[in-house]
Amino acid sequence: MTILQALILGVIQGLTELLPISSSAHLAVFPWIFHWNEIPESFDIALHFGTLLAISLFFIKDWFALIKGGFNQTFKKEKSVEGTMFWYLVIATIPAGILSLLLDKLSDMVFSGSMLPIAIALIVMGIALYLVDKNAKSDTNYENMSLLQAILIGISQAIAAAFPGVSRSGITMTVARALGVDRESAAKYSFLLSTPIILAAVIFSLDAFEFSLAFVIGVLASFVVGIVVIKFLLEYLKKGSFKGFAIYRIVFGVIILALLFIR
Repeated sequence: MTILQALILGVIQGLTELLPISSSAHLAVFPWIFHWNEIPESFDIALHFGTLLAISLFFIKDWFALIKGGFNQTFKKEKSVEGTMFWYLVIATIPAGILSLLLDKLSDMVFSGSMLPIAIALIVMGIALYLVDKNAKSDTNYENMSLLQAILIGISQAIAAAFPGVSRSGITMTVARALGVDRESAAKYSFLLSTPIILAAVIFSLDAFEFSLAFVIGVLASFVVGIVVIKFLLEYLKKGSFKGFAIYRIVFGVIILALLFIR
C-alpha cells in the first residue's frame, strides 16, 4: 500500500465512520473501483483507531464525567445523569459486543468480497434512515434516555457487523430516531456507544498492526478528519436532518449497482 493510498483511505475513514453512510462500504468500494489491492484487516482496524482517537479526544470531558458519575453512583450511591448514562452504555455494549463477534464471523463467510450486498444495504438503509427521520418525533434528549432505549440502540450495532454497508452510526442513529430521540442526542449517544466496541477491536488486533509510514499517515488522516466531522455533525443536527445523508447512500448504492452491471 502506498502512502497516497493510505492518506486517501484515512480521509475516507474519518468521513464515513462517523457520518451515517458506512465506512465499511467505502473502504471496500474505493479500492475495488480503482483496482487497488484489498485492504488488510489490520490496516482497516488501524484506520478505526484513528477515529477512536477522534471520538475519545472530542468527548474526553464527557468520558471523565461518565466514569466519575458511574463510580460515585456505584460506590457512593450518588445518583446523577452521568452515572446513569455510564451504566446504560456499559449494559448496552455487552450484548452488542457479543452479537457483533458472532455476526461478524457470519458476514465474513457470506458476504466477503461481494459488492452487491453492500449496494443493497446502502440503498435500503438510506431509505429507512430518511423515512424514520422524517416521521420520528423528538421526545427524548440524551440526558433523559431510558434503559430500554439505550439497550435497543446498542444491540442495533450488531446489524452493522453482519451486513457490510449498513453503517454502525447509520443503524444506531436510525434506531434512536425511531425511539423518539432527537437528532443531536442520537448522534452523541451513537459516538459514545461506538467507543468501547472500536476500542475492543483495536486491542484484539494490536499484534497484527504493521507500524509503517503508511500506517501512521492513515491513522493521522482518519483522526484529523474525524475530529472535524464530529464537530460538524453535532452542530449541523441542531437544525438539520439526516435527509442529505440518506440521499447520498441511495445514490452511492445505485452507482455501485451500475458499475457492477457495466463490468
